[in-house]
Amino acid sequence: MRAIVYKSTGSWYSIKTETGNMMNARIKGVFKIDNITSTNPLAVGDEVEADLENEAENTAIITEIHKRRNYINRQSPANKRHHHIVAANLDQSLLFATLREPKTSQGFIDRFLVTSEAYHVPSIIVFNKSDLYRNKELELFEELNDIYTDIGYKVVLMSLKQETGVNELKDLLKDKITLLSGHSGVGKSSFINALFPELALKTQDVSSWSGKGLHTTTFAEMFDLPFGGSIIDTPGVREFGIVDISRQELSHYYPEMAALINDCQFNNCLHLNEPGCAIKSAVENGDISAERYISYCSILATIDDKNY
Repeated sequence: MRAIVYKSTGSWYSIKTETGNMMNARIKGVFKIDNITSTNPLAVGDEVEADLENEAENTAIITEIHKRRNYINRQSPANKRHHHIVAANLDQSLLFATLREPKTSQGFIDRFLVTSEAYHVPSIIVFNKSDLYRNKELELFEELNDIYTDIGYKVVLMSLKQETGVNELKDLLKDKITLLSGHSGVGKSSFINALFPELALKTQDVSSWSGKGLHTTTFAEMFDLPFGGSIIDTPGVREFGIVDISRQELSHYYPEMAALINDCQFNNCLHLNEPGCAIKSAVENGDISAERYISYCSILATIDDKNY
């Protein structure tokens, strides 16, 4: 029977069959997929084949994984040479960010966008908790909104408390499979609780001593939306490590840079100190955001091609 993985807890998976039956399942043997060195053989969103194991206990054995349309991964915290597949078969990704309590750095946003671009997953950025923003945060939001909308990203300003931006976000989620991500404490669980009050997902306040959110979601999990589509909630991440992207490729995943790469004097230009660089000229002319260029340089410095 064909099914979709809705939750992964390491050794057991929750799967939903084509008839709508939710079952607990284990994998048969070891899956080696597309030569991917990942810490998890199956991810939420994977389409699989399964055989009934125990009808009374409603358990199954997963025997095959179907080819993925796409997936999003991040560096494994335990081994920087391995990666962890966050979710598969996505229509879009949605990054929750906040400019206060806790503040999401632009570097974190750009790492997430680069990963989404690399795996051809359209991205939405939601700046949440806008009811907490003072003038300086509102001014920063306007700057970031201009930067990201100019290069083609959808940006939403949202406050669950004031109920602003919520309906706009629901419209964007309708009939799509969407990955939700972001730091802990940015309001993912609160948003999901607003969509599904019956779930009563655990939420926690931001740590007062560190200004960072506390982890409340342990495993990725998919939920079907009442108005069509599905969302995949993921554990809050402190960092988003780039994997499987070489230094030479990085600029290809900045849309505003990708459009100008062929204008550089050298075809292996890294856009640092090379002469005739179209990217640096665009930054100097104000056609590419200086903040985005700085984040590009910061990410580039973290990529070690020896481990690529």
